[in-house]
Amino acid sequence: MNNIAGMRTYLVGPMDMVADGGKGWRDMITPPLKYLNVDVINPCNKPIKLVKEDDTTRSVIDHYKNTGQFDRIKNEYGHIRNADIRCVYVSDFIIARIDMTVHMCGSYEEIVTANRQKKPILVWCVQGKHNAPNWLFFMLPHVHIFSRMHEILDYLHMVNVSRNIEMLDRWIFFTKE
Repeated sequence: MNNIAGMRTYLVGPMDMVADGGKGWRDMITPPLKYLNVDVINPCNKPIKLVKEDDTTRSVIDHYKNTGQFDRIKNEYGHIRNADIRCVYVSDFIIARIDMTVHMCGSYEEIVTANRQKKPILVWCVQGKHNAPNWLFFMLPHVHIFSRMHEILDYLHMVNVSRNIEMLDRWIFFTKE
């Protein structure tokens, strides 16, 4: 089979509250996803023209916060949220990395947006599935919550080769002509 070939995934997780800007895990998971012929939408390298979110962007926003120029944040950078939500809309499934020691804001909005669209949301909780927030268990099938990155990749491999696609909750496969 090749059920997920050509699908798009959006990589959800904190960026502004982590030292590497969220690049590390995204760079690690991208090659195996590409091997499965999945198109990866990475918010660290936004595929939307004129939208950039990097260390310089975060530095300017921090300067605006520290100097009380709060109006400038939304006026100059509110388009980042719009772009990220648009990436959720165009994805077929999302992969979300949650670290319970890092505050997230946009990531939870992206998860909720994808959930309202009934997309598969694969959550990797760094502290283990058993420590994932209760709300995620209320919202998602527990089989979509994982303790390690390789568990998500193993699951995606199973989805990719499964002949019994009726049992794959939330997954929608379009016929290819």
